[in-house]
Amino acid sequence: MGGMPERSPDRTKNKSVLYWIAAVLLFTGLLLAGIFLSEENKNQSPDMVIFGDSIFAKMQGTRSVSDRLQEKSGLTILDGAFGGTCLARQNTQNTMDFSQDILSMAVLTRAVASEDFLAQQSVKMTEPVTWYFEGTVDEIDAVDFDDVGILFLDFGMNDYHCGIPVDDEENSLNETTYAGALRTVISLLRRRYPEARILLATPTYSWYPDRGFTCEEYSFGGGVLEDYVEKELEVAREYGVEILDFYHDFYPHEKMEDWNLYTWDGIHPNDAGREKIASAIADYLEENP
Repeated sequence: MGGMPERSPDRTKNKSVLYWIAAVLLFTGLLLAGIFLSEENKNQSPDMVIFGDSIFAKMQGTRSVSDRLQEKSGLTILDGAFGGTCLARQNTQNTMDFSQDILSMAVLTRAVASEDFLAQQSVKMTEPVTWYFEGTVDEIDAVDFDDVGILFLDFGMNDYHCGIPVDDEENSLNETTYAGALRTVISLLRRRYPEARILLATPTYSWYPDRGFTCEEYSFGGGVLEDYVEKELEVAREYGVEILDFYHDFYPHEKMEDWNLYTWDGIHPNDAGREKIASAIADYLEENP
């Protein structure tokens, strides 16, 4: 009786080899496509990246300063601000493993320059106000900073609140001081991204209505807020960097009750405050292209 024809071992072997070749080619194609898409996304850099604290940071249910500025200026903007962060490092032991310093601008600048955000991506935030931190780190990591036109830095409020020393007369680059960190950040960004435009902004005037004093009347250990502002203006002149002064003659502050004109708590801008800040930056950029 006739049966099914026997398969040739060589034919079966050849078919198996073809399957493996096809699989390898498919995997290679997908891998190359992924690399291409990743590089393509990496090269789609924003016109401006904003680094800062909660004055600029994203807030649930609100349109941030960055959102408004993007609409007004026509620029593509990445909001890389993290609420609660300082410009300076708080760890006076001169090590980089202090968790509160990982997102300080002094440390974050090194991550940007080296394109290595492993430390920042390893920090897990659990507080509700930090809901955007992880996603923001990933967005910054995806940027090709060689193509970014403007690097915008707005810090100082938390350095003031944390009592960070304003400067160190013996070490001008001491990153645990406000001025030292600012000098270091500017120097590193200029060296790594010489074509980028660096634009600074001072912290805004602040009130503490529940305590009955203003930023002119109280020091948290490093001086009053104006000490930080004046030092930032000084460093900007020292390095020839553009700076927007959001402290002097920006928010009306003739009386304590003025705090609710542009802030919701005396520190953080309300809707009118975010609009005022965004408009001021847009106007400056239009007048100083």
